[in-house]
Amino acid sequence: MTSIDDIGYGRQFDGWYDRLFPKDRLADLTAKKLASLHPDHGLGTLELGVGTGRIAIPLSRETGRVVGVDSSPEMLSTMEKDVTAVDADVEGVHGDMRTYTDDRQYGLVYCVCGTLSMLLDPADQQRAVSQAAERLAPGGVLVVETHNKPGILALHGEQQRTTYFVPYPEPGTGLQTHSMLIPERDLWHCSHIWFEADGTSRVGTEMSRLTAPEEVDAYAAAVGLRSEGRYADWDSAPYTPQGAMFVSVYTKHA
Repeated sequence: MTSIDDIGYGRQFDGWYDRLFPKDRLADLTAKKLASLHPDHGLGTLELGVGTGRIAIPLSRETGRVVGVDSSPEMLSTMEKDVTAVDADVEGVHGDMRTYTDDRQYGLVYCVCGTLSMLLDPADQQRAVSQAAERLAPGGVLVVETHNKPGILALHGEQQRTTYFVPYPEPGTGLQTHSMLIPERDLWHCSHIWFEADGTSRVGTEMSRLTAPEEVDAYAAAVGLRSEGRYADWDSAPYTPQGAMFVSVYTKHA
């Protein structure tokens, strides 16, 4: 039996992840863009790091069934409740994206919202991309959205530590992040404090690997995928090194 390495992200953010990343207009925009990149909805769709289904649920309305893999039982439990509530066609699977396999090939495989960067070893990132490529049908598309190393370094400037606050649309809510670089290991450590309108707060931490777009390109090329473009966001704005995220698209030779 394949072991599943759960880093504990879901346990930390259980119950308030959807406050940080709501199922909103941006989620719908992401789903529509992914659907437009899908070469054949009949071949099915696979998400690596499905979380609470923020993208998979609206995407299933566009493309049909989405299989969503995640290492967090807490995230999958939340997703299953939401899937039932809205009658979405999403199948949650408890698994590790570095080793996940099944007996299908998919038209679209995607890994978004910085999930690839949460693998802290380049070898593990390569393994995840390799497994994604294995699951692609000929002509299939892989989409990766993750943290942009030059953009995060630009955010810090010359400082190893920085703090910033992001207000949310709901009055009295917001996210304060204490951000620290660990340059000798190419890591980025963030401690988040979420403020609710009623005065309560929640705390969670996460560690990511600073991943350059060229590295993801190299992972894809190593398993025979062809780069089809890189963007700053889901509106397909041109990539910029100053951006916090990037979206890269690859295809498998038919």
